[in-house]
Amino acid sequence: MEWIILLLGIVIFIYFRTKTVKGVKNISTADLKDMLNDKSKQLVDVRTPGEYKARHIPQFQNIPLDQLPSKVSKLDTNKEIVVICQSGMRSARAAGILSKAGFTSVYNVKGGMSRWS
Repeated sequence: MEWIILLLGIVIFIYFRTKTVKGVKNISTADLKDMLNDKSKQLVDVRTPGEYKARHIPQFQNIPLDQLPSKVSKLDTNKEIVVICQSGMRSARAAGILSKAGFTSVYNVKGGMSRWS
């Protein structure tokens, strides 16, 4: 009985960690390459300043995830927004924050900087 509860807990955890938020599209790093020079998109890297300084994509501005809620008003809700982090987990959380803040077109880079070459 205990293993069933544990298994159910794991399934629920995985479901909520991988489900997409309404208005959020997951894209690959190959898709991202086509968006980098599109001035109609906002590009936000939600990693820490240290991670960003060590390695980043020049077109992205750094707004760490823990600062995003207080800085979301500085972003344009009418523009599409692309978020990236190291692996795609923090950017998925950031995408949810942005979606709840009124952004209707949010892209999350699957695999993040770990998959960027």
